[in-house]
Amino acid sequence: MKEAVIVVLLLMAINAKGQNIITWNENYKLQLSDFQAGTTQVGNVNIYSLHTASRMEFSFHMSNYEFMFTKNFNSKVSCTFTRNAASLIAPDEEIAASLINFAQFEFDLSELYARKFRKQLYENKGAFSQVTFFEPIYNNLQQEFVTRHAQAAKETDVGRNQTKLTQLHNEVWEEINALSFYCKTCKPPKRNK
Repeated sequence: MKEAVIVVLLLMAINAKGQNIITWNENYKLQLSDFQAGTTQVGNVNIYSLHTASRMEFSFHMSNYEFMFTKNFNSKVSCTFTRNAASLIAPDEEIAASLINFAQFEFDLSELYARKFRKQLYENKGAFSQVTFFEPIYNNLQQEFVTRHAQAAKETDVGRNQTKLTQLHNEVWEEINALSFYCKTCKPPKRNK
């Protein structure tokens, strides 16, 4: 009986964690209910602030033999949004909506850089690559992401300039679509030698 209770508690914890993490999906749109940090507040404030929790993750576990013959790391790179770490503060519903739109832009931008990373991994992984071959690729893309994100935040006033945000968001979507072979579940095309 004690073991059954432990199993049920573990399953509940896994389920709760799964509901807290959103894996990027082109059809999912963020909403106010996704900002579940205790600091989220709309109304009764005269500031606005956004702390999103979207990120790109990369991890793998395989033997040296498997690593030597693995070329496609698409499934090992994820783009996620963590609800209980996301916070939004806005004086009214209108500003809250613009912050949510910017958060969606950031989530999609994270997926774009996840795809760029998957592509770079695929193109740069050789049979005799070291396990650390991805580090300079990741560092360069991370720096590019941060610069692009900061520039977008500045140009759009963190989403309040909807016209500019729409333009930048459309550019991100064009790039995502151009990297369609590098989604998490996709198989990249073989390169001609």
